[in-house]
Amino acid sequence: MARSLTRWPLWVLLAGLLAGCAETRQVMRYGVEDLAPAERPVWPPPPEVPRFLYAGALTGEDNLVPDPATRTRSGAARLLRWLVGLGGGRRQPRVLQRPVAVATDAAGRILVSDMSRQGVWVFDPAAASLALWRQATPTEPFEAPAQLAVAADGTVFVADAELGVVARLDAEGRPGAPWGRGVLVRPTGVAWDPKRRRLYVADTHAHDIKLFDAEGRLEAVIGERGTAPGRFNFPTHLAFRGDRLYVADTMNARIEILDPEGRPLAVHGERGLVLGSLVRPKGVAVDDEGRIYVVESYYDRLLVFDAQWRLLLVIGGTGSAPGRFYLPAGLWIDPQNRIYIADMFNGRVVMLQFLGE
Repeated sequence: MARSLTRWPLWVLLAGLLAGCAETRQVMRYGVEDLAPAERPVWPPPPEVPRFLYAGALTGEDNLVPDPATRTRSGAARLLRWLVGLGGGRRQPRVLQRPVAVATDAAGRILVSDMSRQGVWVFDPAAASLALWRQATPTEPFEAPAQLAVAADGTVFVADAELGVVARLDAEGRPGAPWGRGVLVRPTGVAWDPKRRRLYVADTHAHDIKLFDAEGRLEAVIGERGTAPGRFNFPTHLAFRGDRLYVADTMNARIEILDPEGRPLAVHGERGLVLGSLVRPKGVAVDDEGRIYVVESYYDRLLVFDAQWRLLLVIGGTGSAPGRFYLPAGLWIDPQNRIYIADMFNGRVVMLQFLGE
């Protein structure tokens, strides 16, 4: 009997195992699904009225779990994974290592640039899938992907600091010709203006913001090195919301707000030791009610201000517990007012849900 089994081709055995696993589907979970809302961390904590709820974290393939409603023949699935692994060596876990920035697209996918994995992760909650886009251009892999931006047609822009370009990928991750080669020095931040169909690029080592039209032509250079309004000192992350460009002017320890043509409108923040001071601002984002969110990477905090720059809330501090960070970087707010923080040295993206006033 044992001898006859050895005569079965391997593909026949695998087909049988696959048939036994065919009914098992995956779902995407975020690590908080088994907690009642009252058990999830909130900010501010009781007895204050909570405004933000911890909504979980993205870490990689651990976010994909079998759907309990369709889970069948798990023993066969485990055997299949063991067989497939034979002779293939130990595979690299599909996990975030140094996430730098986050963005979401119209389909609800969550895109995460990972400096260490040299690519862009794509979490698709609807399909319960995870992919890693590695190619920046048709001939070059990513080297140091930084901030991302997504246009209405699904085009994904990724600043690659080492390649000195902005990569352009379609919605399936296929790369096209990059923008800014020979023009950009070390791009790290990008923001898309959907009304005018223009791209702003923070060119960190050039200490300016470069503006490209919809065809990738350089349209303007905004600013130069300095401390006056409209000048910059190692700008990094950008956000565009409501006809305003928000610039994390990192080494000037401030947030600058410009109009669409690059004229300065306001300068917020200064160095200091009190809550709300800025030392190394990185990610910046604005919600649909005008609140300004800033990642203060030096103190591992998320700061929330109103539109008049009055401090509303401080979330975080150094650590790995929910709501704490270790060298956070990028920041994103989706249409449902979910806040995504690239918690770089914790190797995760932390998700918060704004609960309303």
